[in-house]
Amino acid sequence: MNFRELYKKALNLEFLTIEEGLLLYEEAPLEELIFIGNQLRKKHKPENIVTWQIDRNVNITNACISQCKFCNFYKRPKDEGVYITSMEEYKTKVEELFKLGGEQLLLQGGLHPKLKLDFYTNLFKDLKSEFPNLKLHALGPPEIVHLARLEKKSYKKILEALVNAGLDSLPGAGAEILCDRVRKSISPAKASTEQWLDVMKEAHKLNLVTSATMMFGHVETKKERIEHLVAIRDVQSQKPELAYGFLAFIPWPFQDENTFLQREFGIKNEVRYEEYIKTIAISRIMLPNIQNIQASWLTVGKDVAQVCLHAGANDFGSIMIEENVVSSAGANYKFDAEGIQNAIREAGFEPKLRNQKYELQKYKLNSFQN
Repeated sequence: MNFRELYKKALNLEFLTIEEGLLLYEEAPLEELIFIGNQLRKKHKPENIVTWQIDRNVNITNACISQCKFCNFYKRPKDEGVYITSMEEYKTKVEELFKLGGEQLLLQGGLHPKLKLDFYTNLFKDLKSEFPNLKLHALGPPEIVHLARLEKKSYKKILEALVNAGLDSLPGAGAEILCDRVRKSISPAKASTEQWLDVMKEAHKLNLVTSATMMFGHVETKKERIEHLVAIRDVQSQKPELAYGFLAFIPWPFQDENTFLQREFGIKNEVRYEEYIKTIAISRIMLPNIQNIQASWLTVGKDVAQVCLHAGANDFGSIMIEENVVSSAGANYKFDAEGIQNAIREAGFEPKLRNQKYELQKYKLNSFQN
C-alpha cells in the first residue's frame, strides 16, 4: 500500500493498523505528514483557535516505591528529605493559583506505601471544603493501581471513593510506553500496561474526564510507540457513547539529565525536533477518535511547539505555575499567561483559555477567586 492510500484512509478518519502507522512513521516525508496532520486538525477543530490552561502542579509527596529509572524527583520512603505537603502549604499555593486566574490543581506524587485511600479522600474533601471552586485533576492510573493493591479493592471502588471526595478528572500520567517490555525496564514496580488501561476503562464508565500521555525517546522502538497509540485508541473506542473518555493526548520526549537511565546505561534523549513534530502528526493520524492533541512546549520549547500547531496539535497545555518532575530532569522552558498567548498568536492562531473539559473560558486575572 502506498502513502497516498494511507493518507486517504487517515483523512477519512479510519483506523490505520500498527503496520500502516509504522510505515508512515518510518518512511513518509515529514512535510507530507505535517500536511495530513494539519488537515486532520482542521477536521476536528475547524476554528483557528489554540487552547491553553492555567493550573498548578503540586506534588502530594516525593516518597515513592515505583523505582522509575527516568525520575530524579522521587525519594525512598525512609530517605532524608521526604515530605508530605501540608494543608497550610496547599492553602498558600491555591491562593496564588487563584490570583493568577487559575482554578485547577494537578495533584500528583509518589506511590507512598503508607498513604492509603482515606488519606486521599480526606485531602480532597478538605481542599474542596476550603476552596469550593477548585478543580482537582489528580493522581493517575499508577496511583489507582497502588491504592487498589493497598486496600484490596477494585479500581472502580477506588475511583468512586475519590470522585465522591472531590476528584474532577484523572490525568493520563504514568503511561510512559504502554508495552510491558519497556515498563519492566524503566519502571519495574509501576502499573503494567493492562493495569493502566483497565483503570482508564473504569474511569470512562464513571464518565470521568481523562487524558492520555506518552513519554518516548528512551528504550522503546518506534513500533512500540505505534502500539502505544493503538492501545489508547482501542480504549477510547470502548468508552460509553456519551462518556468524556480521553479528551486529549500529550506526547513528550524523555528528559534525561542526570537520570539513572543516563548515568548507568548511557541512554539519552535523542528525539530531535523533526522527530517530535513527526510524532505529533502521527498521533493525530493514529488517533482519529481523540479530539485534542497537545504540544509539549515544556519539553521541546516554544519554537518547536509552534510548528506542531501546524502539524496536528491544537492545544498548548498549561502555563504550569509549578512543575517539579520533568524540570528536575532538564526541562527548563517557562511561560506566563501573556507569554503563552503571545506564542499562540505568533504561530497564527487565536488563543483561548480552557478548562479540563475543553470548555472555553474568559481570561481575566482574579476571575476564579474563591
